[in-house]
Amino acid sequence: MPHRLARRDLLKLAGITGLGLGASGLLSGCGGRPEGAATWSMWSSSAAETQVWSDFSDYVEQQMGVASIPTLTPSGGYPTKLDLQLVSGTAGLVTAVNGWLLPTYAARGAHRPLDDLIAADPEFDLDDFYPDIRAISSFGGRTYAVGFDVAPNVLYVNKTLLAEQGIDLPSPTEPMPWARFRELAIALSAPPDRYGFTCAPSIDDLVSWIYSAGGDVMNADATASALGTPEAMEALDFVIGLFVRDRVTPPITNLVTVSALSNFLEGNVAFMQNGPWQVVNVRKAEFDWDIVPFPAGPAGSKPRVSGSSFAIPAGLEGADLELAWTLLKTLTSTGALDIYARAGRNNPARFSAGSAFRPPPDNLGIVQQILAGELAGGHPFEVTTNWNQVRQLLGQDLPRSFLGQLTVAEAVAGLTPRLDVLMTQHQENVRQAAQRRQ
Repeated sequence: MPHRLARRDLLKLAGITGLGLGASGLLSGCGGRPEGAATWSMWSSSAAETQVWSDFSDYVEQQMGVASIPTLTPSGGYPTKLDLQLVSGTAGLVTAVNGWLLPTYAARGAHRPLDDLIAADPEFDLDDFYPDIRAISSFGGRTYAVGFDVAPNVLYVNKTLLAEQGIDLPSPTEPMPWARFRELAIALSAPPDRYGFTCAPSIDDLVSWIYSAGGDVMNADATASALGTPEAMEALDFVIGLFVRDRVTPPITNLVTVSALSNFLEGNVAFMQNGPWQVVNVRKAEFDWDIVPFPAGPAGSKPRVSGSSFAIPAGLEGADLELAWTLLKTLTSTGALDIYARAGRNNPARFSAGSAFRPPPDNLGIVQQILAGELAGGHPFEVTTNWNQVRQLLGQDLPRSFLGQLTVAEAVAGLTPRLDVLMTQHQENVRQAAQRRQ
């Protein structure tokens, strides 16, 4: 199969150079989508992730008997690239969509609803997917994507560091209270040689603390900001206080490049907040580690539950649509997600693929227990149709609080009126999307 060798060589080149271009990215400038090929897009920011998608691509070719041509893009640039592809009509037959972006594309009509395809396909079992990912993949009562992963935030623990300090691993079944977590983070910190905690100074990580305090970014009907509520303010003050008052975190020298994962892999940080999607990368750590449930705040342990899916761009018809649906089903099949789960890339979206997501680390099973409501808890990541703009706005002033340049109160006071404007815009997007569906 000459095309297969070429595709794999190009995929390796993309992974090595970091250019984020798979074969389809190189071919798209030479006449558009290759006829009859299974073209799809995905983000990938490490060699380990690129290998997973290479294995996925091989699986697609084996199952479908056609050339599989993925376009891989570093995660930070993926939304921008996907926007351009969808607007220009150069997107692949199937595109990966992070859950926080799905309402944006659905409201625009950039992706087609899948309900008719699901209903007409007796072989496709939507009930095999976790309820959380089904909710994340829906908008306005319609299914716009099919999930490939779903998981809550957890705490990664450097067991070697804890053992050196004579501290036992926290319970894998009982989330530690915020107060206990803070005590441990302080006790395990000895700057500049050792730190107790690391997380990203962004809303993606902050929201888990907000949910665990009983708050949210916006009010219940998403018409106004809720960052100024007592619950949200308590959460922001607590976690930002770990940075500016307790100084239990590695110093932030550059807000653009700060990486909780890089900090943790250095081996001198006790706890990292992150998702199970980092298991594939943390497995290369040169120390003993595990995961435990997210700390419990006033409302309990309620970290964000997020997930990602595959969707089909709007406008496909006939043979292209038939091929796209077959490709989407293949990419989200139990066989494909078994590859994904065995690599430790994340918890698979299907119940039937769950058994492949196995240790290490020893406590990996708590991810599925949390999703099943058997342990701790979780909170679906609630987003708007303009969440990328919300993220950008919150990324302007909130990180300055992590640097001690603004108090939490000052940051929230400055953000609230602008966040209210975005909530109004979101409501208009929802109204227009409903009109188009009529």
